Amino acid sequence: MKIFLIKNRMIIRLVFLVILIYSCKVEPIQDPNNPSPSAIAAKGTLSEIQNLVDGTESGIRINMNFYYDDVSVIGREYYRFSTSDPRFTSDLLGKGTAQLDSNTFYITNPFAARYRAIKNANILIDALTNTKAPITSEQRKAGIAYAKTVQAYQYLLISNLLYNNGLRVDVKDPDHLGPFLSREQGIDAIINLLNEANTDLKNNLVEFPFHTTLYSQKAAEFSKFNRALAARVYIYKQDWMAANTALQESFLDLNGDLNAGVYHMYSIAGGDLLNAMYFPPNSSGETRVVQPRFITDAEAGDKRVINKTLLRTSEAFQDDLKSNYDFFLYKSNIDPIPIIRNEELILIYAEVKAQTNDPAEANKAINKIRSAAGLGPYAGGNDTNSLITEILKQRRYSLFGEGHRWIDLRRYNLLNQLPIDRPGDDVWIQFPIPANE
Repeated sequence: MKIFLIKNRMIIRLVFLVILIYSCKVEPIQDPNNPSPSAIAAKGTLSEIQNLVDGTESGIRINMNFYYDDVSVIGREYYRFSTSDPRFTSDLLGKGTAQLDSNTFYITNPFAARYRAIKNANILIDALTNTKAPITSEQRKAGIAYAKTVQAYQYLLISNLLYNNGLRVDVKDPDHLGPFLSREQGIDAIINLLNEANTDLKNNLVEFPFHTTLYSQKAAEFSKFNRALAARVYIYKQDWMAANTALQESFLDLNGDLNAGVYHMYSIAGGDLLNAMYFPPNSSGETRVVQPRFITDAEAGDKRVINKTLLRTSEAFQDDLKSNYDFFLYKSNIDPIPIIRNEELILIYAEVKAQTNDPAEANKAINKIRSAAGLGPYAGGNDTNSLITEILKQRRYSLFGEGHRWIDLRRYNLLNQLPIDRPGDDVWIQFPIPANE
């Protein structure tokens, strides 16, 4: 299986990260062994730039478990049972009079983590812009484009949570933050950032002036990851032709490994992170269990159900909710979490073709996915609505627990199709802007 990795080095300097994240305006006498962010931004060395890259790639993994729990619980993919915090089953599922709180961990933690990574990337951009290190202009442009691509991914995750509540993009100066943009403006800003970066990546034959394990060391190859993200954003915008163009420039491979893609990596190495999405089978107290409809709605013989869930030895229950199946997408606490995979790109391709009146190609892509899942060919209608219904079903099972179901039904105005777990529960459309914003 071909996987392009985001992997943290054991020697990541955690103190260095803290300095970057919590830098202040008053700078006393500089410690030459621990330079300030402003000093690095003004004349960073290649080793300091490398530390920035390491810190940024580490930072984009932080608190991702809260993000996945947010979108997956509201999207009724799984339940997050926690005896220590009932808000996973009350607030997120809209139990009774419960509302989403603007000052609670499920929004403040993922929101802050994404903007910390964006801050690190901004310092990296300044360091690459101003460095006196011996790098070429093409390497400088490629490195800055790398940072902008990472930022666009972080902004997209924030937009997915806040939706109509908008997105703040102008955040480089913490003392003079820009306004919250509308959802449409925010999506356009993300696309513009990806496209701006890609201009300096595609056809650029240099390698980055630092080491990254995110997709490729070569700028022109890294462009394929950038275009994969762009294809995802374009379908959110319903710009099908632009999505199609982005797909052709991505790592899409209709005949390739469905799991090829870009991943967050975890390890037991000192100073590294574990995959917080993993709980041992049959856990109690803290666990994730499958929303029962995922099992009962599946076609007979669908291998994705077998591969991504596990029958428990005893039923799990909490807060009038119950399930007999563990969420078992990850088999250990060091399994990688995908950012974007070829399987998603094939399904985006099917969606684009369905929306542009090319049912033959849509069928071709759908059947690639169905065949891999052990299912027979698609036998439904070839009109757009029928094809989209089938594609959304395949996305539900192929991308289970990867952060898409809630977003998919929301963008097609189909949130009313999500099951109501208890009488009076709500299906939320978005999270509030955090109170400290």
